Amino acid sequence: MTTLIHQATIVNEGEQYIGSVLIKDNCIAAIMRGTETGDITADHIIDAKGQYLIPGCIDDHVHFRDPGLTHKADMHTESRAAARGGITSVMDMPNCNPQTTTIETLEAKFADAKEKCLVNHSFYLGATTDNIEEVRRVDPKTVCGVKLFMGSSTGGMLVDQDERIEAIFSESPNIIALHCEDQNIISANTAKYKEETASDDPDVSYHPLIRSEEACYQSTAKAVVLAKKTGAKIHIMHISTARELELLQQGDIKDKQITAEVCLPHLYYTDADYATYGTRIKCNPAVKSAADRDALRQALRNGLIDVIGTDHAPHLPADKVGGSLKAASGIPTIQYVLPAMLELADEGIITLTEVVEKMAHNPAILYKVKERGFIREGYRADLVLVKPDASHTVSTEEIQSKCAWSPFEGHTFNWDITHTWVNGHAVYANGKFDESVKGERMEFHGEL
Repeated sequence: MTTLIHQATIVNEGEQYIGSVLIKDNCIAAIMRGTETGDITADHIIDAKGQYLIPGCIDDHVHFRDPGLTHKADMHTESRAAARGGITSVMDMPNCNPQTTTIETLEAKFADAKEKCLVNHSFYLGATTDNIEEVRRVDPKTVCGVKLFMGSSTGGMLVDQDERIEAIFSESPNIIALHCEDQNIISANTAKYKEETASDDPDVSYHPLIRSEEACYQSTAKAVVLAKKTGAKIHIMHISTARELELLQQGDIKDKQITAEVCLPHLYYTDADYATYGTRIKCNPAVKSAADRDALRQALRNGLIDVIGTDHAPHLPADKVGGSLKAASGIPTIQYVLPAMLELADEGIITLTEVVEKMAHNPAILYKVKERGFIREGYRADLVLVKPDASHTVSTEEIQSKCAWSPFEGHTFNWDITHTWVNGHAVYANGKFDESVKGERMEFHGEL
């Protein structure tokens, strides 16, 4: 089976040019610059003139709620959302039920995903205070990484003792993805604002005061010190403050020991938006000030931040009832992140080539993903066709999601994803899904 994507504006590896791409079976067979394709023929020809063809995006940070929390979402529903949003590969977190803290539970998730997940996938092994033997057993050629919660985002997986963190840093054969918030600071802030407001559940506007800049900074600073001591390769997830940027490294991502991710809510919203959106923008770490948001945007441009992720975290609407303590933290964003970032490119906040770099190229480089993240001959045909000036509203109804409360729900974007190919299969095309072929288990080059 062959498909020719004809006369698209190809955005890849820092360039934009008119060209065509030939898909044969599951791979990119040919890339042709210009408007001519010679004597190439194909079973299907897509006229992509006026549209942009980019590599399929790789989301290094999702919570698909499977297994055990499937009343909120599951591997099938959320991989549909990913495909709708131009995300062709995902890396899923271990805080499900049972938690993914053993090789046995890890492989069970892979077996389940093989039957249900429409996009390519990998899963983190969760580090705990007592599973160092499991951490040692992780195969970096078949597993994306180890996840360590240095803040109490999830009960039962908090690791905040220096000696335990250092042991995990020293022993992990794989990259370590970190949630950095200091629990002692959070606990002290919680007590302070409960007393100040005379409430067991202060208004959600207190969320960035409870899960404060200081809580983020102190935890991230500790991680950086221990990484430098042990030589561990760490990836600090969902950076949310300007102050943390002081701890990061500039330079080529291939040469960095310490890398960082920023997520859509922290690039898009500020603490002023709690008045409008309430708990719909409640996430951990908290959305903070406009100065923090603007510094994070600038850090994307200057190379301090390497990757854009989502921290996609579905909840039922009932879970979001409450304030800064009782309402669940987490926002479903995976179907919105690419059109939202393209809108920021329209505003001049980031360039189109930088969007592709941070959402496709850099995750592939950082995690050493095999044959994905770039438009290159011989690579897997993970591709996304996007249409500008589309005025399209992405809804949860079209992806059959259980979570219609996202702050992006009902937003009309200037860009629309018209096609998403996963391994050469058009899983999404012009409003329709083809679920006949599932995504693949991602593979990695392995060496740190």
